[in-house]
Amino acid sequence: MKPCKVICLLITVLTCFLATGKANEASDRPNILWLSCEDISAHLHCYGYPNARTPNLDRLAAQGTRYTNAFVTAGVCAPCRSAIITGMYQTSLGTHHMRCKAELPPHVKPFPTYVREAGYYCTNSSKQDYQFKTPKGVWDESSGKAHWKKRPDKNQPFFAVFNYTGCHESGIASKGKYDSVTEGLEKIDRSVAVESLPPYYPDTPIVREDWGRYYDVITAMDRWVGEHLQALEDAGEADNTIVVYWSDHGVGLPRAKRWLYDSGMHVPLIVRIPEKYRVDGQGTPGTVSDQLVSLIDLGPTTLNLAGSKMPERVHGQAFLGANTPAPRDYVYGARDRMDERYDIIRATRDKRYKYIRNYESFKTFYQYMNTPERGALMQEIRRVQSEGTANEGVAKFLTPSKPIEELYDTQIDPHEMNNLASDPQYKNILGRMRKTHLAWVLETRDLGLVPEAEINARQGKLGSAWAILGGDQAGTLINRLRDAASLSLEGANSLPKMRQTLKDDDAAVRYWAAVGIGNLGTAGSAAKNDLTLALADDSENVRVAAARALCRMNEPNEALPVLVAVLDSGTQWARVHAANVLDEIDEQARPVLDGMKQNNVYRKGFVADGKYTVRVLNRALNELLGTNNVVP
Repeated sequence: MKPCKVICLLITVLTCFLATGKANEASDRPNILWLSCEDISAHLHCYGYPNARTPNLDRLAAQGTRYTNAFVTAGVCAPCRSAIITGMYQTSLGTHHMRCKAELPPHVKPFPTYVREAGYYCTNSSKQDYQFKTPKGVWDESSGKAHWKKRPDKNQPFFAVFNYTGCHESGIASKGKYDSVTEGLEKIDRSVAVESLPPYYPDTPIVREDWGRYYDVITAMDRWVGEHLQALEDAGEADNTIVVYWSDHGVGLPRAKRWLYDSGMHVPLIVRIPEKYRVDGQGTPGTVSDQLVSLIDLGPTTLNLAGSKMPERVHGQAFLGANTPAPRDYVYGARDRMDERYDIIRATRDKRYKYIRNYESFKTFYQYMNTPERGALMQEIRRVQSEGTANEGVAKFLTPSKPIEELYDTQIDPHEMNNLASDPQYKNILGRMRKTHLAWVLETRDLGLVPEAEINARQGKLGSAWAILGGDQAGTLINRLRDAASLSLEGANSLPKMRQTLKDDDAAVRYWAAVGIGNLGTAGSAAKNDLTLALADDSENVRVAAARALCRMNEPNEALPVLVAVLDSGTQWARVHAANVLDEIDEQARPVLDGMKQNNVYRKGFVADGKYTVRVLNRALNELLGTNNVVP
């Protein structure tokens, strides 16, 4: 044989060998399928809820592992999804306020980017809702038509995400959507749901109806899960695919969705791992794990299972696959702006205890919000309240203020009704949980302590929200912010420190000083002159906080024009802030009714044309004028 033919033959053999090797390597790696749904807690039959009809998820749990301590990082979808797709807390990236837009720092990429680089075909059908613009290269396809079946090479491993939206809160509140989602399902007697009705709801036929609808949309979701599992079987991929099922947060009803109680944070998590991909006994059929898992861990876990590289900076940690770190001791949650209302709340949880810190404890426990108020359940809560027939649980939900700290023993008090923070028997536990929370604030550089309008302004200058506190130069600022936010809750004895803090070089720190003085009401009157000067601060948020403080001192004359001026010409989130203050001060706002009316209009260039400002002003005007105007 001539040398050239030999060389050609060798090249051909080598090429085939390499190609076969790559194919074998690919075939050795698992497909990974995520099945996510919206707005449900672990109210599945396999989790011990007999009213739930979930045969497909029950079967999935019997074939894999059911996690009993899985939690999200917020009680609402978009901040959670931001944390899931990046593996970083939304409070570190500036994606913590509902319907905000953040710029990612260069070092943070959605984790499917790395999965694709590892050779996977990556699809998302179809929800993103990350609160940042999705960079190029994250997905092979992200659309309602995206599917793992569309990969050009059937030997290529896939990572596919499917999102079910039928069990969203709108599926309960809207009869039209409910009827559409549950079409073809056998309906059952609503009264069977009463045995598991949470104690913070009134026991009435209307509430039973909503709770029954909740179970029905779960059944519809289970049907959808079954369809996707069958598709794997039909394609012969079931034994090659790790299936991960989860929900983006808890129940889509009041005191659950948007809240940091377990009703809002505790979610189902079921993982089925084919035998050939199991490591160290992981995924043994029918197992139940009480390991603490945060859904911020889903990304790192997927990277570990796919054999992909792990980003240098990531808050999540892998809980499956080879060489996993020690299990978590704590999970964390955050609540910030929920639609039109600000309320900074943080939660820290271990396997038994839940610690909640209310950074704005002066605000009502439940702030009026357009979306839940339009639901039948919230209207029923309002009805029993007005009639004086509210039970103890409902009454607690509607209290006019919140404690600074809450502590719950979730083993004996799963609905978190009995706050143990003031019980001396729990002093050590409270101290431990508080210390852990405050350390987390510093470690993760919690941007929730920076007013939203300030975040937007600084993000534009620095390139990302993360850079505000994430850079080395910001190390002292987060400490000052944490201290100022804590100081704002400490009462009149801290007034001298607050007045000094009002002179800080950073506007975000000055903001918390103004908030703290305002919390004192007339007891903070010694700082009147300081606050009057602060009405001219360079920061919109400081001006609004100073105006609120003066109003709470019964000194509204100079403050009210400042609030109206921010409404007139401020940035969108400062306008929302000013509107909330005008709603809070109630009758004191009457002299500026005309200014409130003039600004109760939609504005182009803002999120949803500035609907959040309109919602708050509409509510305030209804209260002052005795009207009942409704806005979207």
